[in-house]
Amino acid sequence: MFTNIPGVYVTVDETIESFESLVNGDLDHVPEQAFLNVGGAEDVLKKAKELESQVGKN
Repeated sequence: MFTNIPGVYVTVDETIESFESLVNGDLDHVPEQAFLNVGGAEDVLKKAKELESQVGKN
């Protein structure tokens, strides 16, 4: 692995649902960094929340 970050398996159904959320604008409020190295939309939202809590600590 180049990044030493383990991969994430995403089902076809989850991929389609996440893509629909993305193109419908449901994730427009999420910072770009939250999309890096995650799985579906649920993982994006989870990472966004983690990033938000890190900002609050600084």
